[in-house]
Amino acid sequence: MAAAAGGAARGRGATSFQRKAAAGSRLATVAGTRPSVRHGQLLLSSGLPSLDCVLGGGIAVGTLLLIEEDKYGLYSNLLFKYFLAEGVVCGHDLFVASAKEHPDSILKELPAPLLDEQRNELGEEATAVKSEDFQDSMKIAWRYQNLPKMEASPTTSTKFGHYYDISKTMSSELFQLIKWHSFYLPEELCLQPTVKTCNMNSAYGRLLLSIQRIISQEGFDGSDPQKKQKNILRIGIQSLGSLLWDDDICCSDTPEDIHSLTKFLYVLRGLLRKSLSACIITIPAHLIENKAIMERVTNLSDTVVGLESFIGSERETNPLYKDYHGLVHVRQIPQLNSLICDVSDTKDLAFRLKRKLFTIERLHLPPDLSDTVSRTSKQELAGSAKLLSSGCGAMAIGKKHLDF
Repeated sequence: MAAAAGGAARGRGATSFQRKAAAGSRLATVAGTRPSVRHGQLLLSSGLPSLDCVLGGGIAVGTLLLIEEDKYGLYSNLLFKYFLAEGVVCGHDLFVASAKEHPDSILKELPAPLLDEQRNELGEEATAVKSEDFQDSMKIAWRYQNLPKMEASPTTSTKFGHYYDISKTMSSELFQLIKWHSFYLPEELCLQPTVKTCNMNSAYGRLLLSIQRIISQEGFDGSDPQKKQKNILRIGIQSLGSLLWDDDICCSDTPEDIHSLTKFLYVLRGLLRKSLSACIITIPAHLIENKAIMERVTNLSDTVVGLESFIGSERETNPLYKDYHGLVHVRQIPQLNSLICDVSDTKDLAFRLKRKLFTIERLHLPPDLSDTVSRTSKQELAGSAKLLSSGCGAMAIGKKHLDF
């Protein structure tokens, strides 16, 4: 009877097979991380949930996120601080390096995390805005109404990543719960003699030695078994490649040491790959005259995101972009444990800076089909629409109306 019952159970699809847990699944217990459903890699939040959504769920541990700075460095600095603020809230260790602003000043300006009550208030404001947009839904093309929504407004159901209020700074009590390290290049130049490592300039050599020392001494080296509880090291490097780092790639088409930055990134990626760490680097890509150098830098990075600000450009007064402050360009997403990368479902992304929040959203054309829009205005909008990419859903031809 038992054999017959077992055969019947197998006939109904039951099985005694039990999936063996992966060896690296224990890393999922690290605070502020979660395993990726797609490739099994351990992920951590960038501090901006809408950016995590674009990058396929977050930043993989052991990878490098490169941020191409906007023209004035305003918005890229916000992403830099979001990354560090998320580390403070999650209890991760921090390593902040800068040649421009002292790391102590950077940490004092980190945005404050939103409490549940504040998140509810902002969520209600976002709901009110959505209800106003619904009244004008007939003016928007039908194809936009069916697009999935990106996570831009705070919701209490979010379990991965946090939201932050950029109008307030983080309290000093939170910093007492974490361990952080700083690297300020002017101070390092005074403390140590000239350092020359791997045929790169002294500034990059000092920075590499400091990162290597922290990873080794603080127990973040994955090849060395850790006796204490596992934690993540978040590394932030500000404005790498600028003149302040004693690099001339931003002021000359033929720099004196053309391979110094690429060698630094090559060695840094090796350190990240074998450690429980993640790194964010901002770089003034718009100042690098030799585009071949920027291509090498992109290839040596894992994830590359560019910010294009509308400040001082024609798009600042263009009615097509009246609801946004700039564009987001996802240059590169890493291929982790797979032959293909997590490609975002849309390439038309824009960001806006609200009163308390910085969000990344899908770029939508404003409705111009109402009776209040004059023929001249429609022709101007049609001509301006050529600035949009072809994936935006609209392509103006000549002086005709926008065709959705």
